[in-house]
Amino acid sequence: MSAGTIYGVGLGPGAQDLMSVRADRLVRNARHVAFFRKAGRKGQARAIVEGMLHADAVEFPMEYPVTTEIPVADPRYNALLSAFYTQCTDHLQALAAGGADVVVLCEGDPFFYGSFMHIYTRLKDAVPVDVVPAITGMSGAWTATGQPITWGDDVLTVLMATLPEDVLAEKIAATDALVVMKIGRNLPKLKRALDRAGRLQDAWIVEYAQMPRQNVQRLAEASAVTPYFSIVLIHGQGRRP
Repeated sequence: MSAGTIYGVGLGPGAQDLMSVRADRLVRNARHVAFFRKAGRKGQARAIVEGMLHADAVEFPMEYPVTTEIPVADPRYNALLSAFYTQCTDHLQALAAGGADVVVLCEGDPFFYGSFMHIYTRLKDAVPVDVVPAITGMSGAWTATGQPITWGDDVLTVLMATLPEDVLAEKIAATDALVVMKIGRNLPKLKRALDRAGRLQDAWIVEYAQMPRQNVQRLAEASAVTPYFSIVLIHGQGRRP
């Protein structure tokens, strides 16, 4: 029996009609579907494909053992996640070894700060793995603002809000255009870093980009936000004809 293939399928920023034709075909025809989620939640990737899955599809939710309960710097954080990814990999590898194709649902693009990368590096030399790229969440966010993110020679920097405040402030001050992801509980720290860099008034926050609850506003004027599905942007103002 030939081995099945593990497909890491990028779903794009959140709207079904922004998925690629290939991703749409794989999702609708899948008999085994895996996706990441927080314990007790449906999972954003699974929510994106609601109504698309085959009636006979077997679902395999992969529930994170930890999200924000332990600081990233705590050694237990990496240990728990490493064991979790290995356990998920073992299950997926067993399915593929038995001849089954498995579609792993990935928010955004699978190779852009996604959890699938940890599965990919563990599986790629053991069974066939095929990665389907997608529109990134940040692309969906800057499009939602109605403004180009870069012009001419603008330098675009992508930062994680989990970085120390001093590092954020330094890198924000040094770039033309900016995307900040993984905001979560780090929003107050990020706002301080933007202010220190003199860029707070230039910043926008996009919540639920390309989803039904999409909300776009200037960060300095934002009162109540939902940090988890948010991206902060600064648009470049570079050379143009």
